[in-house]
Amino acid sequence: MKEPRNTAEYFWTMHSKKKLFQYALSPGVIKRALRFPDRKEEGIAEDTIAVMKDRSTKSVEKEIWVMYQKTSGMKKKIISAWIYPGKSPRNRKEIFIPEDVLAELKSEKMIN
Repeated sequence: MKEPRNTAEYFWTMHSKKKLFQYALSPGVIKRALRFPDRKEEGIAEDTIAVMKDRSTKSVEKEIWVMYQKTSGMKKKIISAWIYPGKSPRNRKEIFIPEDVLAELKSEKMIN
């Protein structure tokens, strides 16, 4: 799998690159989730947005979540990505983020 490259449209943090390899996600899947989300919610970090793309099959339900931040112009800073097993509940105060991802985001001081 190729490592994602920073472009005029997307900036990939080291954390997001690690998560792509951890969950075996391609940069194209993440970009598709950003362009055509099935759901969009407020992220847990300040000024962030979380989007979800359903990737369920007949036998397995799962969702791909991406947390990003809009920066100068149209550029999107991709902070993290993860797979939610099953269907996540709608209209919650906070989106679900796996404990390991949350701990890494806090240790890298991306969120409080």
